[in-house]
Amino acid sequence: MLPDFIRNLPTQIRQWVAPNIRNFTGERQPRLWLMSLVIGVGVTIAAILFREMIGAVQLLWLQDRSERVISATRSTPWYLIFLAPVAGGLVVGILLQVLMPQRRTLSVADVIEARALTGRKLGLRDGLNSAIITVISLGSGASAGREGPVIHLGATLANHVARRTDLPEWSKRTLLGAGVAAAISASFNAPVAGVLFAHEVILGHFALRSFVPIVIASSGAAIISRGWFGESAAFVVPQYHVASYWEFPGFALLGLVAAIVAIAFQFSLFSADFVARKITMPLWLRPVLGGIAIGGMGVFLPHILGVGYEATDLALWGRLPLYLMLILIVAKTLATAITLASRFGGGVFSPALYLGAMTGGAYGIIAANVFPDLASSPALYSILGMGAVAGAVLGAPISTTLIVFELTGGYELSIALLLTVAIAHGINQAIHGHSYFQWQLEMRGIFVQAGPHRAVGSNVRVMDFMTALAADEPEQTFDTERGVPSLRPTDTLDTALRTFDSGGHARLPVVDEVSGTTIIGWADQVQALAYFNKRLIDASEEEHR
Repeated sequence: MLPDFIRNLPTQIRQWVAPNIRNFTGERQPRLWLMSLVIGVGVTIAAILFREMIGAVQLLWLQDRSERVISATRSTPWYLIFLAPVAGGLVVGILLQVLMPQRRTLSVADVIEARALTGRKLGLRDGLNSAIITVISLGSGASAGREGPVIHLGATLANHVARRTDLPEWSKRTLLGAGVAAAISASFNAPVAGVLFAHEVILGHFALRSFVPIVIASSGAAIISRGWFGESAAFVVPQYHVASYWEFPGFALLGLVAAIVAIAFQFSLFSADFVARKITMPLWLRPVLGGIAIGGMGVFLPHILGVGYEATDLALWGRLPLYLMLILIVAKTLATAITLASRFGGGVFSPALYLGAMTGGAYGIIAANVFPDLASSPALYSILGMGAVAGAVLGAPISTTLIVFELTGGYELSIALLLTVAIAHGINQAIHGHSYFQWQLEMRGIFVQAGPHRAVGSNVRVMDFMTALAADEPEQTFDTERGVPSLRPTDTLDTALRTFDSGGHARLPVVDEVSGTTIIGWADQVQALAYFNKRLIDASEEEHR
């Protein structure tokens, strides 16, 4: 005779497991996993095509498809180096005017905006057009990175697929993250960093139920990408070692120096964009003038052209003299600011890695001269500088640390890299207050870092929670002389709540945008608060499940 607890064990296990399985299938997670794999494969193919197309455009004037731009320019006439960005700028300007209603290419900030604004779509046509413009920009020598456009392209494809499903909103945002993770994994051969970047920067949380789909997409992308481009990391670094634990104060000081470079880089981008907005000229002419400036710089410093991976690689191997690295820090900052302000397509990740490698390399040479018995190899300082500047610019210290690990294949420097990245990120936050992506969003009135309550209050509109008049109700006209305020359907939830509170109103009319007097519905304070609370609860559940 078996004891009761043994005989009841199958029933107890079934009662324990069955609700979990029902919840798993009820949330349609098996379908979500499968769709993540499909998205990962699709985004990888798009990322490979994107990278190959940049090489094809570059072939027209450099006779070389590789990323070794500096080497290729040695056998290229100077006038071709000058004219390539100018001609590319003319094509980019025409395409911007014809194809892009935003009058600019799209980037990571647009992906974060789509995640923050529930229901915000990433248009497939705009995403593809933006990718094509960026291909022409980078292929013709514009000084920017390819990672931001690839991330946007991956998110656009994922969003296009997710919109055609009946999955819940959190699942659609997870698929958005899956597309981003696959894009990073495919572009940089960095699957772990892709997963963390999607969580840290795009989703803004590390919810466990989003982890598996994003990992599936990133892993699938890495497998396909390695089959196409090979197993090697983006950069091949020489041997390096930490000479002494007494060197860690020097690593901390490098974090400070890297923060200064990152802050100066961001302010240069902001200032150039501000100046460009103040200058009135035809849109098509902006990239042409920017191309003239970039081409002129490229004739004398071809190191600043394109994505800049060869120059970064030279800095990692210590093959650039101190004076040239110091010059390139200033020149690359200026060239990238001009590129983006001129409306060329491109991102900031590769330039941030470039600046970090130059900063770390220069710092390492100086440190070796001052403390010859303590300083490590220049390669170590260049790697640390890459992580520190990029982490501060992107506002993503965790994923940036992993990206540098995977790009360089260097895991032995973990303590030094974490310290340097953390100090650079902390100082950037203390002085600048936000990352480059957050600045872009705040320019549009979207404050993601302020928390979900700020995003809900500024992004939800009265039309989302008001009660519209029935079709058979008689038309009503709002009496503006009664002293009672009214709301418009496009007013934000913050505006509505302040209006309710300032006059002690429990119910207000919602009037037509055009006439301003025709009542089209009613908004209740209780209804507004209930909608506000529900959105906050939904956000909290999504972040913690």
